[in-house]
Amino acid sequence: MLDEASRQRDFPSLADRCYLNTAAEGIPPLPVAAALQQYFVDKSLGMDGRIPHAAHWEALRAGASVLLGTSPDEIGLCSCSSEAFNLAATALRLKPGDEVVINDLDFPAGATPWLQESCPAVVRLWRHRDGALRIEDLIPLLGPKTRFVTTSLVSFFNGYLVPLEPMIQAVRRHSDALIGVDVTQSFGRIPWHPADVDLIVSSTHKWLLGSHGGGIVAVPKRSAERWTVPAGGWFHLVDPFGPSRFERAVSRPGAVGFGVGMPNYPAVYAVRAAIDYVLDVTVEAIDRATRPLMLRLLDELTRLPIDLLTPAEPDSIAGIVAFRHAESDRLHRELLAERIHVMSHAGRLRIAVHGYNTEADIDRLLMILRRSLGI
Repeated sequence: MLDEASRQRDFPSLADRCYLNTAAEGIPPLPVAAALQQYFVDKSLGMDGRIPHAAHWEALRAGASVLLGTSPDEIGLCSCSSEAFNLAATALRLKPGDEVVINDLDFPAGATPWLQESCPAVVRLWRHRDGALRIEDLIPLLGPKTRFVTTSLVSFFNGYLVPLEPMIQAVRRHSDALIGVDVTQSFGRIPWHPADVDLIVSSTHKWLLGSHGGGIVAVPKRSAERWTVPAGGWFHLVDPFGPSRFERAVSRPGAVGFGVGMPNYPAVYAVRAAIDYVLDVTVEAIDRATRPLMLRLLDELTRLPIDLLTPAEPDSIAGIVAFRHAESDRLHRELLAERIHVMSHAGRLRIAVHGYNTEADIDRLLMILRRSLGI
């Protein structure tokens, strides 16, 4: 990552391919494999293994708190962003007449809990214009009934980077809503600057380079009581084995309450190792190295006969660009034949650039695209 020597050492599976699909699945570095092996060693200790399990859990919380600018006790763990949002839906205890704002560039995880028939809230849809979400289109959707506004920081669909601070200002000015941000498509790829939000969630198998099953949840202390998950279990409960355990169950408020039951310790080990790796490289260095690649890629794509879905606005660029073409399936097949991996779905091709990508990867991608398009 960031230079050829470390790339070959830490990501040997990339030696003979051009992998531009991190927005779907990240490639874990070798320290993640070592961490999973260590989990097996510790698990083999039986009950005594819970001591190192707990140490890895606390180390994960400490590392995630550095990346997100929180304190470790504001970090929790569930399985993925989908589970986090479903638990958030129960914690909100929405009533008829309440309103939730979602947007049409978001991943289903953050949007669909509020669209279930059992959800009593009214859903307001913040619609994009030309691939971008405009604050002036959000403001009319806000009001005294708005309980929750949720968005991905970076859209999985076209890579649009939401203008977070202006969005927060608009929500705070026009409502008393809680704000949730899914950072799955940016966590480990672009720097996160502490912001006035009430819930941060992220899956960990993409840009963070960890494993499945380790969803990060962050809740600031000031919002903790408003995010109390009413779920049974034991790990997230107050005194689950106390004398009144068969009379009442009390959830711990905040992020820790999203970890219902026993933590997924294999994921804890893997994600902890991935976080340590990213912290060592630094997200800032990753962004500095990849941003010129992204800007060049975006500029070159604007010159091709395709339908670019990503706004050609440098300030809105993170790690993803996407486009449509009438022969997208053929383009995808020809890219795969050259061992160039991008995402293809419903006529849309999506390209994702991370710190293990190089200028040569972009050259190779553009060369095959031009050839396939007859240019």
